[in-house]
Amino acid sequence: MKRIAAIAAVAALAAGGTYLFMQPGQTPSPIGAAQAQTTTEVPSDIVEMAIGSENAPVTVVEYASFTCPHCATFHEGTFEQIKENYIDTGKVRFVYREVYFDRFGLWASMVARCGGEMRFFGIADMIYDQQREWLASGDPVQIADNLRTIGRAAGMSGEQVNACMEDRGKAEALINWYEANASADRIESTPSFVINGERYSNMSYREFARVLDEKLSN
Repeated sequence: MKRIAAIAAVAALAAGGTYLFMQPGQTPSPIGAAQAQTTTEVPSDIVEMAIGSENAPVTVVEYASFTCPHCATFHEGTFEQIKENYIDTGKVRFVYREVYFDRFGLWASMVARCGGEMRFFGIADMIYDQQREWLASGDPVQIADNLRTIGRAAGMSGEQVNACMEDRGKAEALINWYEANASADRIESTPSFVINGERYSNMSYREFARVLDEKLSN
């Protein structure tokens, strides 16, 4: 479980750790502090990625990072059971909010969002399923190329994926969006969950189902 210390990870990103690749194989260029100022207001132009009925009696908000192994484990197991038994049956609306520990997680988020709302969760599944492979080298250029490959495998053109990864304005907005949400919900680790306004840490499916059933019975 990855920990967040007073949103220090985002501060580091904004101060100079956020890099976008302009073209495959090109040297990364940083977004400096003057370009990526954070704010406590949640940006209104960032789309909430959600599945499930808007009229569901229970809303689950997950905070997760695409580079977090525990988040990958959750999505490969527990999430699939929650989807089958609670989301697909109209009992739960599930909202996914990205956490950015590092630039790689930010890039992965930008690729997943590149497909729009309809394809986000499918691309997210691919990113989690292949997490070890696309992160394995530790080399920023290779990792960026690996994420582009995932984007193309999801049906997007190379030009479309490149345009998404080159969008500095979107990167800055996502960082601000993450910081404001994580601060408001007092998120300290991933994966973390806010279920009908109440915070929870990572849980097994049995524990998750018990909490959901309690919320549904209220």
